[in-house]
Amino acid sequence: MQRKTQTTTSELTRRGVLSVAIGTAAAAPAIAAEGNPACRIGPAPHAKGPRVFLDYDQIELDAAYEQRAYAPLGDQITERFITDSEEARRRLGNPQRAVYGPSEIEKLDIFRTSRANAPVMVFVHGGAWLRNQAGDFHYIAENFVKAGAHFIALDFIPVDRANGDLRVMADQVRRAVVWVYRNAASFGGDPSAIYISGQSSGAHLAGVALITDWAKEYGVPADVLKGGVLQSGMYEMKPVRLSSRSSYIKFDDAMGEAMSSQRHIVNLRAPIVVMYGTNETPEFQRQNREFAAAVKAAGKPVTLTVLPNHNHYEVQQTLASPYGWGGRAALALMGLIKT
Repeated sequence: MQRKTQTTTSELTRRGVLSVAIGTAAAAPAIAAEGNPACRIGPAPHAKGPRVFLDYDQIELDAAYEQRAYAPLGDQITERFITDSEEARRRLGNPQRAVYGPSEIEKLDIFRTSRANAPVMVFVHGGAWLRNQAGDFHYIAENFVKAGAHFIALDFIPVDRANGDLRVMADQVRRAVVWVYRNAASFGGDPSAIYISGQSSGAHLAGVALITDWAKEYGVPADVLKGGVLQSGMYEMKPVRLSSRSSYIKFDDAMGEAMSSQRHIVNLRAPIVVMYGTNETPEFQRQNREFAAAVKAAGKPVTLTVLPNHNHYEVQQTLASPYGWGGRAALALMGLIKT
């Protein structure tokens, strides 16, 4: 079963990134994590270099933002997303494809539930801001559709085709949310019950959406988003800017400020769930812990959920089941189940 897709600059970049990552992971020996008898993969042994961020040298910081260094079977799991999505479409039927903006990629997929005036979950996919597409994540839809919610997966430009500017991606995600709000009635959705979720770089973009000044910037209600589930995201761009990801993201101070949702918690108007797995990289664990702590310190509603024995890719899979950590949290946030 082959996946039909176009070969783009983003796909070529994806292949290059993955080949480097796989090589790094293959060369790295398993090292025991402190306080955990299980062995994990991390950066290969090396002479400690100058500290770049916290106690990381450059090699360590780069590895902490490269998931394959800690989850070497990540490619197998993400390929499973694609085949699981094919199976979900077989059961649910193909989604409604809608246009939310003027450029070719600005489209979204709608899986409808049978419930009238139903809440809507908008999903923002991850992939290091470089890869993947909405169709790769249709496997998540069935959990929401069966529970009585519409599920919408977004397509948006990869950062290498946006001249390295994350703000272009963030604007597309925001405009997609605006489209959902203004068009919800056309597919049986409740415009007053829109939620957002995302994983990894998708959680970053969802986090940026959640701290948007919607009334001022987009002319929709300030509380257009009623809640969010953020899985394994990044919320402060300073260490990301210092990592190897700056090779394809053209960071400057303005972008770092605008794209760091942790710096704009004052604008957060909805309850959120933040989650990460204990087998993720140390930086992804820290980013999520510290973001949740900052939200709590600001007096905003937040739930931090730590998933034991889950790596970066496995965390996302839990969103697809009403019995999974992510799926249960999302349905509860939407008022569709009681916990």
